Amino acid sequence: MQSTTQAALETTHTQPLAEASQPGRLVSLDVFRGITVMAMILVNNPGDWGHIYAPLEHAAWNGCTPTDLIFPFFLFIVGVSLVYALDGVKRQGGPLSATMLRVVRRGAVLFALGLFLALFPKFEFATVRIPGVLQRIGLVFIISSAIFLYTGRRTQLGLLAGILVLYNVLQQLVPAPGLGAAALLPGQDLGAWLDRTVLTEAHLWKSSKTWDPEGLLSTLPAVGTGLLGVITAQWLRRRDVQPAEKVAWLFVDGALLVVLGLIWNGWFPINKSLWTSSYVLYTGGIAISALAALYWICDVQGWRGWIKPFLVYGVNAITVFFLSGLIPRILNLIKQPLPGSGKEVGLKEWLYQTLFVPTFAVPENASLAGAVTLILIWLGILWWMYHKRVIIKV
Repeated sequence: MQSTTQAALETTHTQPLAEASQPGRLVSLDVFRGITVMAMILVNNPGDWGHIYAPLEHAAWNGCTPTDLIFPFFLFIVGVSLVYALDGVKRQGGPLSATMLRVVRRGAVLFALGLFLALFPKFEFATVRIPGVLQRIGLVFIISSAIFLYTGRRTQLGLLAGILVLYNVLQQLVPAPGLGAAALLPGQDLGAWLDRTVLTEAHLWKSSKTWDPEGLLSTLPAVGTGLLGVITAQWLRRRDVQPAEKVAWLFVDGALLVVLGLIWNGWFPINKSLWTSSYVLYTGGIAISALAALYWICDVQGWRGWIKPFLVYGVNAITVFFLSGLIPRILNLIKQPLPGSGKEVGLKEWLYQTLFVPTFAVPENASLAGAVTLILIWLGILWWMYHKRVIIKV
């Protein structure tokens, strides 16, 4: 990772006005990214995993909580961002091999950072979890970038539809070897079988061991989420459409996708762990509507007095996500005696037990306060970085 005053693929720069649908920077996308990564930190860092308010937890299996929106929002944003980063190169024509090499490099770095988090601090390669959030972001970024660079919008729409239908067919009509008829149950679907066969149980999510929510097969529909962002960005960049019309159609498309997702839910349930096709449409529709609202507020109307906290998160999103996962692991290596317990705990746990638990009578409030405090600490750090024009890119 390196420090720069320019953001490359992580932060969104538009092309010159002659090439873009609006001048300057798509501020709404940075704000959307900031809101999303802030929410991701909130749900990933409770003070106590045993005491969490229901909206801050993932659905147990089928269904969708507010927390289940966060990861698809991020992949949707990746799709939008890559169009703004790569559209100028695509418009110029000519060989795209050098651009794809840079794309693959960045995707590989994201994958490696995810593996590093999984390995740290013990570096047990024999049992490291290979799939993960950053790993999926890296793969979706590479595949979605290649599709955008080498195909047109009509082909992209066809690929999106094909991916979602194919995934539905594979999951509901193709039986997993040794498990009998296809079943959309934990560890019993075709994707779980593929993960166990290719990656082995030693390299899967430790909480399940027999399947992984970021597994191999479900990466296919996750690419569909990225493609929704790619297609949305190309509509936003249209020069021949007025902003009000863009926003109106985005809301229409978003609502239509939500309805289609709810209809599809009737036979292929909305499920984040499986990243079902209905889940792609449902969450994608909400993401499109959210971006449309932010685009109208921030970029069209110019109402930006409230955006600074989200903006500073948005321009260093990958950095804060990575470090917010790494630093707690480092703190837990520092052992401290916990008063009244007769045992030593990591510094992160010690701070939570001594500062938050005694302060809040309700355990869920203490847990939430710990997560919010972490967000505020990072807000201060990122605010300073923003004003010093320090933007980290991979």
